[in-house]
Amino acid sequence: MDDRQLLDQQMAYYRARAPEYDEWFLREGRYDRGPEHRNQWLGEVEQIESVLRSTVRGAEVLELACGTGLWTRRLAENNRRIMAVDSSPEVIAINRERVRSDNVEYRVADIFSWVSAAKFDAIFFSFWLSHVPPARFDAFWTSVRSALRPGGQAFFIDSLLEPTTSAVDHGPVDQSGVVHRRLNDGREFDVVKIFYEPAELEQRLAVLGWRGWVRSTSRFFLYGSVSPEK
Repeated sequence: MDDRQLLDQQMAYYRARAPEYDEWFLREGRYDRGPEHRNQWLGEVEQIESVLRSTVRGAEVLELACGTGLWTRRLAENNRRIMAVDSSPEVIAINRERVRSDNVEYRVADIFSWVSAAKFDAIFFSFWLSHVPPARFDAFWTSVRSALRPGGQAFFIDSLLEPTTSAVDHGPVDQSGVVHRRLNDGREFDVVKIFYEPAELEQRLAVLGWRGWVRSTSRFFLYGSVSPEK
């Protein structure tokens, strides 16, 4: 399967998964691994939310792959304007209903081909970088740079390689770059999934001319804030 075919399948997966996506984030249904697991997960989410609030504030923000609004709602709390972009009209409909904020506007677009006509103070994406194929990594970061105002930053969140993040009926995660995913109704899809180590990712971004930091929580997530060199 070539790059475009895989991305088309990935797009179809997230459109079909829209009504059940929050189960993953909230550790419900097939993602429920008990209260101790859920409490640690949500505690690490709160840790990142705190850093995000202090790092991205009072800004005009472009959110890529905005999903169902779990992070859009946080961005809307203390920023002037959010442009939320996703290829799935299904998740954007859920996002609108969840966030209901006058400072958020939405765009349905394929992030790999969409070009922003505006510049932003910050660009935010959560659990998206891991879905960018390796051959498109450099081009993706070039597009991020092109949408930033001078002095702007990119803030991102993603998954660490941790076997309990996926559904209980999914196979083991690995470094193959592709994972097989099943929906609640049994439909199956292949999607891109690249796992990064924080130090390795920070160094790779430095080579591309980004400066900042990439950190991890104790178990589940990595997150970072980087800005292009002047």
